Amino acid sequence: MKSRQLLNMWTEWLTASEKMLRCLHEQTVAVTLRDVQRVERLQPELDELTEMIRIIDSKALTEAKWLAEELGASTLSLRGLVSVLDKTEAAQVQLTANKVLSASQNIQDVVSKNRKLFESEMTFINGTLTLIAKAAVSGKSPYRTRKNNSVSVLVDAAA
Repeated sequence: MKSRQLLNMWTEWLTASEKMLRCLHEQTVAVTLRDVQRVERLQPELDELTEMIRIIDSKALTEAKWLAEELGASTLSLRGLVSVLDKTEAAQVQLTANKVLSASQNIQDVVSKNRKLFESEMTFINGTLTLIAKAAVSGKSPYRTRKNNSVSVLVDAAA
C-alpha cells in the first residue's frame, strides 16, 4: 500500500483532534460556569494539542505532495492523488480525508462557539464595571464610602 504513511499521519491527526475536541468542550463548560481556574488550566493543553495538530498536518501535506509526485498525479491535490491510486486504496484515502475534513470543521465550530462565549463574558464584565463606575460617582451609592471631589473611577473606554 503506497499511501500507508499518509494514512497513518491522518489517523494520528484524528486521534489528536478527538483529544482537542474533548478539551474544547471542557473549555465550553468552564466558560459557561465562569470557572476561571479551570479555563486557565485547560489553556496549556489546548496550546499543546493545537501545535501537535499543526505539525502532523504539515507532515501529512508534505507526504501527500511527495506521494502525488511519486505516482505521477496530474495535480498535486487530493483528487489528483486519488486518481492515480487503485480503487481500494483510493477509497480508503478519500474516506480518511473526509474524516479529517469533518473533524477539522467540528473543531472550528467549537472554537468559534467558545470565542463567542468569551466575547459575551467580556461584554458582561465591561457592563458590570461600567455600572460600578457610574454608581461610584453618583451621590448615593454603596460603592462610595467617603466624600471626595477628585474620585478616581474606572472609565468605560467605549463611552
